[in-house]
Amino acid sequence: MVSVILRSRNEERYIGFAIQSLHDFFGYDLEIVLVDNESTDNTIRVVNSFEYLNIKKITINKNDYTPGKSLNLGLESCNGEIVLCMSSHCQITNLDLDKIQTKLEDNVAVWGKQIPIWDGKKVSRRYMWSNFKDVDQTNYFCELENRYFLHNAFCFYKREILIENLFDEKYSGKEDRYWVNDMINKGHQVYYDSEMICNHFYTDNGATWKGIG
Repeated sequence: MVSVILRSRNEERYIGFAIQSLHDFFGYDLEIVLVDNESTDNTIRVVNSFEYLNIKKITINKNDYTPGKSLNLGLESCNGEIVLCMSSHCQITNLDLDKIQTKLEDNVAVWGKQIPIWDGKKVSRRYMWSNFKDVDQTNYFCELENRYFLHNAFCFYKREILIENLFDEKYSGKEDRYWVNDMINKGHQVYYDSEMICNHFYTDNGATWKGIG
């Protein structure tokens, strides 16, 4: 079984696409843990419409929120051996779970390619989007950030690895970059799967499309 941690804050527009794509690729052998940052729109109503899926809902206080804290909180409710961290405004379009499981035997994480979309149209690549190459890579180093790179909008982990190496909760963003650099410095490796693909929808007030990550 795959456990999925979805972080949300007012994601009514796209979270249905995220959940439906998870069901399309994993069927019912799936556990979704939603960590909601006190949404004020219809996010929870959309989530509740998927009553036939195993979705656990956790609320984190918006004043207590950091990306790392929300992921660590979600991890506490995960039972699957494999954990997928995914943005609530992402939609899976392609993945090979057998390949991912094989790569996780020698890598602490497998992260995928993101196609940025705004209002239904692909957006020209800029800054961070240049990191999503068309070839697989191990321990990808981002020249622009001058550090190793992975992205938690679409990334698989072994649960046991995350339990032993939690995300740092003090950062307001890019907890994934701090995590991967720490892990590589410890002698581990991560894998970028260019055939593991999702659409990453931009939100009006989201930071991702502005290049913040």
